[in-house]
Amino acid sequence: MTSKLDLLEQKKAEALLGGGEKRIEAQHKKGKLTARERIHFLLDEGSFEEIGMLVTHRSTDFGLDKEQYLGDGVVTGYGTIQGRLIYVFSQDFTVFGGSLSETHAEKICKIMDLAMQNGAPVIGLNDSGGARIQEGVVSLGGYADIFYRNVRASGVIPQLSAIMGPCAGGAVYSPAITDFILMVENTSYMFVTGPNVVKTVTHEEVSSEELGGAMTHASKSGVTHFACANELEAINHIKQLLSYMPQNCEENAPAVEYSNNGSEVRPELNNVIPDNANQPYDMRDVINGVIDADSFLEVHKHFAENIVVGFARLAGRSIGIVANQPAVLAGVLDIHASTKAARFVRFCDSFNIPLLVFEDVPGFLPGTDQEWNAIITNGAKLLYAFSEATVPRITVITRKAYGGAYDVMNSKHIGADMNYAWPSAEIAVMGAKGAAEIIFKGEIAAAKDKDAKWKEKEAEYQTMFANPYRAAERGFIDEVIRPEQTREKLIRAFGMLQNKADKLPRKKHGNIPL
Repeated sequence: MTSKLDLLEQKKAEALLGGGEKRIEAQHKKGKLTARERIHFLLDEGSFEEIGMLVTHRSTDFGLDKEQYLGDGVVTGYGTIQGRLIYVFSQDFTVFGGSLSETHAEKICKIMDLAMQNGAPVIGLNDSGGARIQEGVVSLGGYADIFYRNVRASGVIPQLSAIMGPCAGGAVYSPAITDFILMVENTSYMFVTGPNVVKTVTHEEVSSEELGGAMTHASKSGVTHFACANELEAINHIKQLLSYMPQNCEENAPAVEYSNNGSEVRPELNNVIPDNANQPYDMRDVINGVIDADSFLEVHKHFAENIVVGFARLAGRSIGIVANQPAVLAGVLDIHASTKAARFVRFCDSFNIPLLVFEDVPGFLPGTDQEWNAIITNGAKLLYAFSEATVPRITVITRKAYGGAYDVMNSKHIGADMNYAWPSAEIAVMGAKGAAEIIFKGEIAAAKDKDAKWKEKEAEYQTMFANPYRAAERGFIDEVIRPEQTREKLIRAFGMLQNKADKLPRKKHGNIPL
C-alpha cells in the first residue's frame, strides 16, 4: 500500500507543476499568476476541492502522445467565497498555452453541469491560446459544448468571466454569453481575429492591446464590464460583484446588517440640482447621497458614460441602479447607453435584484449616425427590458423627463411600481424652447419683437408643463418629494415591495428586438 500511496502523491505533485517550473517562471515574468495561484487568491483559504486533477488528453496525432500533462491545461473544482459555494475553472497557460482540447472542455462542462444542478455561480478564469489545433474538429466541438451550457445556465446561475491572458477566436464567445467580463490591463486581450489576420485582410497595422485590450473593450466596444490594473484587483472585483448577487434565480441576494442611526434625511441632496436647467451635474452625487455609504459598484464605467449602471445597497439590501448622467451628452439616450442599460436591467431581473432608476433625460440623441445604426431597435431594447422586468421597480425623476425617453426610463406606463419626482422635475413632450417654437409659431411670426414673444411663450409653456404637477395630477407620479426625503422614501417603498409577486404571460420566451 505504501508504494501505491507514494505513486498517488507523485502524480499529485506532477499535476501541481502544470507545464513545469520554467513555464511557471515565464508566466510570472509576464506579470501573470498561474492557474492555481489565481484560484488560491479567489477562494476562501483551504476551501478548494479539485475535480479531474489526473485527466490527460486522448490525442495521438502530431506527436501529442509523447507529451502529456496531468490536468490537461485547466484546473477545475469547487470551493467557497465568503462562505458561499462557487464552481471555478482556471485555464493553465503553462500547458499547451492553455489551449482547449476535448478533455479540457469535458472538465469545464462537468463543472458547469454541477453548478446548474446545485444552483451556484460559475467563475471562469480564462488564459488560453484557443483551440488545440492538433485535435482539429474535436476541440471545436468542445467549445460548442461549453457555449451550449453557457446559454442553458443564463439567467439560472450567475456566470462571471475573468480574462487573465489571451482569449481569441471561438474562445471569446463563452465569456460573451456570461453575465460579466473582467479584463486585466496590458496582459489580457480578446478578439475574434488577431492583428496578423487583420493586417492580411484589411491592411491595418494594429497591436493586440489596441485591437482587443482591456481599455479598448471597456471604452470602445463595451465587451468588458471592468478593466482592472492587475490580476489581484480583478479577483477582488469578482468577490465584490458576487456579494450583490444571489446563488441562483430562485434566491434573493444576501443582505448585510444595517442600522439607520436615527435619521435617513439627506439635506445635501437639496443642493445637487443647478438653478439653470441646462447646467450639468454629476448623477453620482445623487446616487451616493441616497444609497448606503461606499456601497456603489459601478458597472461599465468607461462605456456609454451618458448612462450610469451598477450595484449598491439600500438599508443593507442589494439593488441595481440605472441613472441618466447629465454630465455627459446631457444624459441623452443613444445606442450604446440603451444596450448597456438594457443588459444590466435584464441581469437584475433574472436574479431578483430590485431596480432603482434616477431620471434626467432630454430625449434620444438625434443624427444620421444614430438613425442609420438603428437607435430605434436599440432604444427598444431598453424599453423591452424594463417592460419585461418583474422585480420591484422605482423611478425618481430629478430633472428632465422628455418625450419617448420619459416612457422608456421605467415610467409608470411600462410597469414601474413607484414613481417619485423632485420639485425640479420637468415632465413634458419636449423642452420649453422647442415646444414654444412649434405651438406658438404663428404668434411668434406675427409679433414685432419675435425674440421677446418667443421668450414669453417659452416661459408660459415652462409654467404650464415643465413641472412634475401635471403628471402627479394624472397619477403618473405617485408623489412629489423633497430631495432630502429620497432615501427615506425609497427604503420604505422597497420594504413595501419586497414580497411583490408578478408573472409574465405564459409563453416560451419573448422576442426582444436584437
